[in-house]
Amino acid sequence: MNRLISLLRNKYFLSATAFVAWMLFFDRNDLMSQYDYRTEVNKLQAEKEFYIKETEKAERDLDELSTNKDKLEKFAREKYLMKKENEDVFVIIKEEPKEEEKSFF
Repeated sequence: MNRLISLLRNKYFLSATAFVAWMLFFDRNDLMSQYDYRTEVNKLQAEKEFYIKETEKAERDLDELSTNKDKLEKFAREKYLMKKENEDVFVIIKEEPKEEEKSFF
């Protein structure tokens, strides 16, 4: 007990304890802020990887469309519903079954 009291009266121990408490809980860069910053960085890195992959895919598609005329025609027909003269285009849209028509099996 005497040792605990002498430890609590030690000015270096008190100042170190106060400093650690301040840094952990009250400072602008406390533990919770650091955790939030870390999760935000991880989220942004995942988004960055996604957009890099999408950019690479778009560049491959652009290169393929600019070099291959058959692919360009297929792309124009599928995405923009373009057609040649004397052609009819039929667009088939599958409807989702209504809630009451869906089965549970």
